[in-house]
Amino acid sequence: MSLSPNFGPRRNGLRPELVVLHYTAMDSCAAAERALCDPAREVSAHYLISETGDVRALVAEDMRAWHAGAGSWGGAGDVNSRSIGIELSNTGVAPFAARQMDALEALLPGILSRWSIRPEAVIAHSDMAPGRKSDPGPRFDWLRLARQGLSIWPDPACAEGAPAPETQRFRDAALDFGYPDVADNLLLNAMRLRFRPRARGPLDARDMAIIDDLAARFGVDRGSNST
Repeated sequence: MSLSPNFGPRRNGLRPELVVLHYTAMDSCAAAERALCDPAREVSAHYLISETGDVRALVAEDMRAWHAGAGSWGGAGDVNSRSIGIELSNTGVAPFAARQMDALEALLPGILSRWSIRPEAVIAHSDMAPGRKSDPGPRFDWLRLARQGLSIWPDPACAEGAPAPETQRFRDAALDFGYPDVADNLLLNAMRLRFRPRARGPLDARDMAIIDDLAARFGVDRGSNST
C-alpha cells in the first residue's frame, strides 16, 4: 500500500528500466517524507532512505512515481514511466551516512533483479537532467556502488594514452553513453559531477578518456525513440 498519493499508472506500457538516485535537499528525513506524501507538492519517489538507514516504501514499484521531471536518458523521455526513484535524505552538502549507503546497497539488488535492470542503468538525477538537477551531488560515492556491482565506474586504465580534447567527439560519446542532447558545457558538467567532481576548467584529455570508455562499454541503444 502506497504512503504517498502522488503516483499514477506507467504510461504506454512502459516498465522500469532505470533507477534514478536523488537527494532530498531538506533538513530532515521527516520533512522530506511529508513533502513526498503531500498531494499539494505533486512529487514522490518509490523509496526514501533516512540517514540512519531506515527505508520507507512510498510508492509501489509497478506504479509511476513523480520524481524525475523533465529530462531523458538514452534518447527516451518520460523517465518517470521508465524508472524507480530513490530519495536519500541529505541536505546536498553533507556526506552520505554509512548506514544510509548500507541500506541503499541492500535495497538495490532486489530492484535490479525484479526488473532486469543492469548496473549501468542506475543513474543520477543530474545525469538525465543536466543543468536542471545536481543530485545526488559530488558527495555521493558512485565508486562504492560500482564495486558492489550496483552501478558503473570508468576503467582506471582509460587514462593511459588519453586522446586530445575534442568537443564534438566528447559530445558524440556522451550521447552514446545516454546523456540528453543539451549544451556542451552542461554535458561536461554532468559527467564531471558524477565521475570527476573535483575537476574544473575546460574539457581535457581525462574527460575524453572517461567518456570514450563509458560509451564503449556501456553505451545505450537509442533506437528510434527520442520522445
